[in-house]
Amino acid sequence: MNDEKNRKDVTATLDGERADLLTALATARSALTNTTRGLSDEQAGERPTASALCLGGLIKHVASMEEQWMRFVLDGPSAMRFDLPDGVTWADMAAGTAREIPQWAIDHQNDFRMLPGETLAGVVERYEQVAARSEEIIAAVPDLSATQPLPEAPWNEPGAVRSVRRVLVHVIAETTQHAGHADILRETLDGQTSS
Repeated sequence: MNDEKNRKDVTATLDGERADLLTALATARSALTNTTRGLSDEQAGERPTASALCLGGLIKHVASMEEQWMRFVLDGPSAMRFDLPDGVTWADMAAGTAREIPQWAIDHQNDFRMLPGETLAGVVERYEQVAARSEEIIAAVPDLSATQPLPEAPWNEPGAVRSVRRVLVHVIAETTQHAGHADILRETLDGQTSS
């Protein structure tokens, strides 16, 4: 309840576009986290479908991606490094034959699951902290049209840039997409949905 009041206080002082974008993101976040209401830590870590997705892991993933994109807004491509170990190529990574997996790839995979000792409350609390920091960053950025070059990676077009606005729209889209995944997982777990 207090987080909602603080968010309203932040968005009330922003220009219309920022307020609208942050409200859309808050709505998507709420749809995602609402799928976990009433679940145990064990249920949050269950993978009830053919995919490897679990509800706690989806929240961890979205929090990590949002945090990474907000670092990109502030620091540019250095916030999203995808370095490979010596002797490992992107083809090795794609084929699953890399002799060494980079830590960023291991971290990315771990974001999709509840690890031993993690709790749903802890995962949601971290997501709330990421959300609060994101709102601070978006409120402080002088221009939503400011751009940063994307880091070198096979999924990024060489020389591509992203504006703060486009980053924020991407985070909203990803959060919304995963909220839909979460609804399917929750309904498969116990017949409940977030709405």
